[in-house]
Amino acid sequence: MIAIDKTTSIKSALIWVIMLICSLTLCLAMLISTTQDVKLQQKKLVAQLEGYVSIIAFNAKDSILQDDADTEDNRLNSFKAVHILHNIHIYKQQPDSDELRLFAIYNHEGVGPFPVQFARVKQFLKPYVSDNYIELTKPIVDGDSTIGYVYVRASQEELNDYIQARILLDIIIALVALGSALFVSAKLQQRFTTPIESLLNVMQKVSKEKNYQIRAPITPIKEYNMLGRAFNTMLDRIEQQISKLQLAEQENRQLTQSLEQKIEQRTDALKTSNQELLNTLATLHQYQNQIVETEKMASLGQMVAGVAHEVNTPIGLGVTASTLLQDKLTDIQKAFDEKKLTSSQLAKFLSESKENLGIIYRNMERAASLISSFKRVAVDQSNDNRRQFNMLQLINEVLLSLRPNLKKTQHQVIVNCPAQLELDSKPGPINQILINLIMNSLIHAFEYIEQGIINIDVVVGNNNCELIYTDNGAGVPESIKKRIFDPFVTTKRGEGGSGLGMHLVYNLVTQALNGKILLDSTLGQGVRIKIDFPVITIENKT
Repeated sequence: MIAIDKTTSIKSALIWVIMLICSLTLCLAMLISTTQDVKLQQKKLVAQLEGYVSIIAFNAKDSILQDDADTEDNRLNSFKAVHILHNIHIYKQQPDSDELRLFAIYNHEGVGPFPVQFARVKQFLKPYVSDNYIELTKPIVDGDSTIGYVYVRASQEELNDYIQARILLDIIIALVALGSALFVSAKLQQRFTTPIESLLNVMQKVSKEKNYQIRAPITPIKEYNMLGRAFNTMLDRIEQQISKLQLAEQENRQLTQSLEQKIEQRTDALKTSNQELLNTLATLHQYQNQIVETEKMASLGQMVAGVAHEVNTPIGLGVTASTLLQDKLTDIQKAFDEKKLTSSQLAKFLSESKENLGIIYRNMERAASLISSFKRVAVDQSNDNRRQFNMLQLINEVLLSLRPNLKKTQHQVIVNCPAQLELDSKPGPINQILINLIMNSLIHAFEYIEQGIINIDVVVGNNNCELIYTDNGAGVPESIKKRIFDPFVTTKRGEGGSGLGMHLVYNLVTQALNGKILLDSTLGQGVRIKIDFPVITIENKT
């Protein structure tokens, strides 16, 4: 926006433009005219001087041939009436050499003698013009031989006086022209700015008094009349609009009175509704916490189902072996009671008993190991206490608890974790995070994939654990990518998905582990989840 103190009025702009155009035009015209005139006068002076020199050379020819210097001096004195000729030298060339000698000389009255120009006489064969003088030389020729030279030195004083007079005249003409231009521009600006000032006064009066009945007067200039009519039309419309606004304002007052009553009634109703909404919101928070806990219990329930399925196999084998051993023992007991027991039967019984007991022992030991592993997983899931643990063992126990879900598929889980990595942290949240992420991949990412790959990479440094979980599944749609960690966000709405799995993972990472989680996914190219959380690394002393 242009500052007010930098604006220009039409008056000053009009005068300055006219004066500038006139000044430039006059200066340019006078400069060209004066220059051409000076050159012309200078040419005339040179032509006049060349005529004098030619006359002098013609007359001096006979004097030089007759060696009559007195006659030539008398002739030169006849140039006293020519004021521009200050010095005239006639040089005679010696017949036997190129040397010159002064033959005749003329100095104008009041002008002192000028040095002879023996050495420079040939330099002035063309007119030499200096600031105040013009010097010219012409050879005196007799037939084909040069018998002498005429040197003339003429003054440019008259030319300089003419130039000064011309410049003075030009200045006077320019001043008169500029004065006339100033007078004309003043009259023009008065003619053009008076209607504008009149219109401006009307505008200011309308602005101050808010009186929209005032109208702009008629002016003798067509364009300003058009502007005035447009301004008057605008005032007419403003006046009409004000009348409409006043009428509308009156109607608004009536409506406002009725609305105030309705607003009071609605305000009371809104207060009641707001209180009900607050109560409902508190209830929703309670339900959300309950649903999150339910999600945890559902995860634990899946693990218990896995325990039952995994432990059932070794226990079943142990029961089968113990039943077989009991049957063999009954047969041996019967043979022993009937005194029909042979050494081969006893040896066979002992061998089979040893084999059956081995089967029972191995399966019972396997069941005990499974139960111990599941017990640790269950304990870790149910509390958030810190303890020292082996990270790879924790991951393997999680995978063991999910083996019933994994062995039904052809998916692979690849773990990259140092075998001796001992940490001091909270295994429970880590356990729940891994279970939720793996189940999420099985349910969502690998829904239409037969052989999916899950990678779990663990890197520890500077008391910070970086757990990177990736799969090559379906990826996360862009529509839910930015709110994937919000509660109740799922692509399995109505198909058993609660939408709390990733929300639970986010809470476990940020609250329980005091870490950060970052998800990166492109639809159709799998998912990459990076989890950073602080840990204490336990040095392995073995």
